[in-house]
Amino acid sequence: MRFNGTLTSWDSERGFGFIEPTQGGQELFVHIKAFNARSGRPAVGQLLTFEVELGPKGKKGAKAVEFLRAPRVSVALRPKAPAQWGFAARLAIPAFVLLYVAVAVAWTVRWQVGAVYGALSLVTWMVYAFDKSAAVAGRWRTSEQMLLLLGLAGGWPGGLIAQQVLRHKSSKASFRAAFWGTVLVNAAGFVLLHSPAAAGLLK
Repeated sequence: MRFNGTLTSWDSERGFGFIEPTQGGQELFVHIKAFNARSGRPAVGQLLTFEVELGPKGKKGAKAVEFLRAPRVSVALRPKAPAQWGFAARLAIPAFVLLYVAVAVAWTVRWQVGAVYGALSLVTWMVYAFDKSAAVAGRWRTSEQMLLLLGLAGGWPGGLIAQQVLRHKSSKASFRAAFWGTVLVNAAGFVLLHSPAAAGLLK
């Protein structure tokens, strides 16, 4: 069975990229060997037809890839609607705000902590936006490890909003699982660092 999609990112040096299926769903990995040798060089924005196969680790990838027509810049630049907000995505930021207020009332939180969260969220949003632009243009990408570290440090609210609004890293299951792990660790660390036990250790 063949499907249609758009090549959303392409690393010409390493010879691979990702396809966004027209019918929706997770982006599919595609290697240069999956293209017909006579089709020419892949470029971001090209409309493709392909088959789906399971890789060695059970991940889906594209095979027997063919071009539908010449690449159009307008396709790559076409704005996308925000990703659908799931239950966890809707709840995470309000829940953390309530947690922050509860900890501040019970144990006191310096105002600088809130400022750090806000600043890191803004920086994380900008890094996501840069990486999204780079993915579309086929430029150098920000590593997933860097995105996760920014979230772990406290920028995850900005990262979460960027994922939904920019539709970036919002459908890659492995990244999303790691991202939510950083959210939980950051929230737990916030509570522990402001607990009486931590205050006693710092004395």
